[in-house]
Amino acid sequence: MSRLSAIDPNVATGKAKDLLTAVHGALGIVPNMTKVMANSPAVLEGYLGLSGALGKGLLDAKTREQLALVTSQENECDYCLSAHTAIGKMVGLTPDQIVEARKGHGKDARTTAALTFSRRVLETRGQISDADLAAVREAGYSDGEMAEIIAHVALNVLTNYFNNAAQVDIDFPKVFAKAS
Repeated sequence: MSRLSAIDPNVATGKAKDLLTAVHGALGIVPNMTKVMANSPAVLEGYLGLSGALGKGLLDAKTREQLALVTSQENECDYCLSAHTAIGKMVGLTPDQIVEARKGHGKDARTTAALTFSRRVLETRGQISDADLAAVREAGYSDGEMAEIIAHVALNVLTNYFNNAAQVDIDFPKVFAKAS
């Protein structure tokens, strides 16, 4: 059971209701994470704003989901692994690509470079080296794309930490960071 209460969209009021209604309109569902974030409309609005902006960025949906998967695996966030496994399938990742992304491997050298770079951002808490930047640049990523990789790591750290700390109830087919 979640450590923080989930706001029922049917009884929410004010800004929380508006945001949860928008989530439902965009997704057709209101995931538990957003219901719990709605305890603070500022948190939910911040998450939705950054997520929405990055969704219109330079990186394609498959890459974004692979970045979410490797970050969630590194942070052992079962909620996010479950959500991004489901979303990954919806954007066309195969089951093998999902498993490999969690390990930091892509189907090609370019994707692997992005995943390796994202892990370096996590491991060094953003204190990446010139060599880390050179490697991802050598794989063909622009400065804009590298900025978005860093931002995706930050976005996923937010959701990973939020879900881990709040122990949000998983409402997707369950996937676990640690093998049972």
